[in-house]
Amino acid sequence: MKTSRAILIGAGIWALAVSFYVLSYQVPILENPDHQANLVLSAAVIPLVWLGAHLYYRKGSASHGLKIGGAFFLTAALLDAAITVPLLVIPNGGNHYAFFTDPGFWAIAAEMIATAVLYYALVVIRNTKSVKA
Repeated sequence: MKTSRAILIGAGIWALAVSFYVLSYQVPILENPDHQANLVLSAAVIPLVWLGAHLYYRKGSASHGLKIGGAFFLTAALLDAAITVPLLVIPNGGNHYAFFTDPGFWAIAAEMIATAVLYYALVVIRNTKSVKA
């Protein structure tokens, strides 16, 4: 696994995901803006991770999607701890504990990892088999 590339792509995914999350507050559709932001983030994560996996694997890596998804998630979690929580959560009365124990956080984490694994299974393995055939 090219760790630096996975971290860099993971940071890009995180930056875009946080942007979607923050921008969703500017277009009030649902009565609960926090719920809306979480829905937007949840919907944005799938194409963002899919694109990130595409960017990672286009150079011919064969690392399992679980490793890549884990690297994307760990990068995002560290950036959340260092940036998102202090700048967005704590000023609104939250804290690190509440952020990282929220079931929604872990659902999005699972979504990130599952999307990378799915990309690996549907694209990387398929392309590897077609090259060998």
